[in-house]
Amino acid sequence: MGLKYTEIMEEIKSRLAEGSLHAGDKLPSVRQLSEEFSCSKNTIIKAYEELEKEHYIYSIPKSGFYVMKEFQDNASEHDVIDFLSAGPDKNIMPYKDFQHCMNEAIEQYKGELFTYSDQQGLYSLRVQLAKYLQNLQVFTHPERIVITSGSQQALHLLISMPFPNGKNHILIEQPTYFGFLESISLQSANALAIELTMEGIDLERLEYIFRNNDIKFFYVIPRFHNPLGHSYTNKEKKKIVELAEKYDVYIVEDDFLGDLDFNTKSDPFYSFDHSGRVIYIKSFSKVFLPGLRVAAVVLPTFLTNTFLRYKFSLDFNSSALSQGALEVYMKSGMFNKHLKKIKHVYKRKMDILQESCELLLPDHTQFTKPTSGFYLSVILPEHITAKQVVHMLNEKNVFVDDATRMFLPEYKKENLLRLSISQVEENQIKAGVERLAECIALLNNRKNRVTPSNFLRF
Repeated sequence: MGLKYTEIMEEIKSRLAEGSLHAGDKLPSVRQLSEEFSCSKNTIIKAYEELEKEHYIYSIPKSGFYVMKEFQDNASEHDVIDFLSAGPDKNIMPYKDFQHCMNEAIEQYKGELFTYSDQQGLYSLRVQLAKYLQNLQVFTHPERIVITSGSQQALHLLISMPFPNGKNHILIEQPTYFGFLESISLQSANALAIELTMEGIDLERLEYIFRNNDIKFFYVIPRFHNPLGHSYTNKEKKKIVELAEKYDVYIVEDDFLGDLDFNTKSDPFYSFDHSGRVIYIKSFSKVFLPGLRVAAVVLPTFLTNTFLRYKFSLDFNSSALSQGALEVYMKSGMFNKHLKKIKHVYKRKMDILQESCELLLPDHTQFTKPTSGFYLSVILPEHITAKQVVHMLNEKNVFVDDATRMFLPEYKKENLLRLSISQVEENQIKAGVERLAECIALLNNRKNRVTPSNFLRF
């Protein structure tokens, strides 16, 4: 058979690219193609089987082969430098491995996956999660874990539900994750704030807020903060947990990028909690497949029933198929293998971004220096707004995020840009920072330039 079948595959792909075949179209029969290419029917069958594995086509028994998707020309994507997208790197996502796990989950759990399942989450997955969380220094048992449809659902529920301390205000870092701010706004929740920089928060100020306000919980991102990239030290975490216990405040810890931490001695807030003050949330959206919509919440026992009651009002239970597939993926060891790979990919990208910023950004422009994670923030000169830079960069096919939306109105800063390394290509990072530097320099010159001719016109 040789390599003949690969040539036939490429020919079919080229016809898709030309637009002569579209999604849903029936492909020529095996006999027709064997005559056209002067080869055996087995060669055509092999080509079709390989195209089916790549999801270009699908088969219907006793009917033939059909086009599943049209060929997409991605050449124009290489002209775009994407510091905006915050999902995982598409080039390293284990699509085929996970597809196998989906099929395996259907086979193993078909009696459970397509009916109402355990409201708290598939027990076998919670067992695997309890084992996995030990790597993050979160020691718990399956009965304290609740599966939610992503971390956003968990945060939304925690804002809305009552806590045993009977308090009503939520304390947040400034800036912080935009999705959490949206949930606060939509639910008209009462929010107070504390400023966060790469040096951390003012612990004396935190104690003052805890002591003098009815703080229900403090929402905190422990590692690789969104948007700054900040990480708390163990000493700071321990102190904050002690203050929370002293003033009857809970901590909601959103450890969404904890898997990327190379510092094996870095522990979550949860590891310093001895009184059930810390609620730990672990999402899989940034390190795995966002569409999976699975997150784990580790709750104090006395909060579990209330949390489940509020969750029931939204969706009863999270996708059982996603849970079953993730359980198979974790149990097989594939997930840990995937994590080892992506940790190095994101670390390398972050190092390149920081080196480029150090080399290229103009004076009076600062940037944060996270050790890993997705996010780095650029602090523009005060007379330049993030909105101006975003607009100019868009015209150059460079996309960055205006972090203004990550502040409460009274704390708003309009000169903060967020850069995400998750989906930008390594070989585009330096070029993207060069264009950013050019925009900042141009806006700076416009502000400072006053020539005699400008006066003479009037």
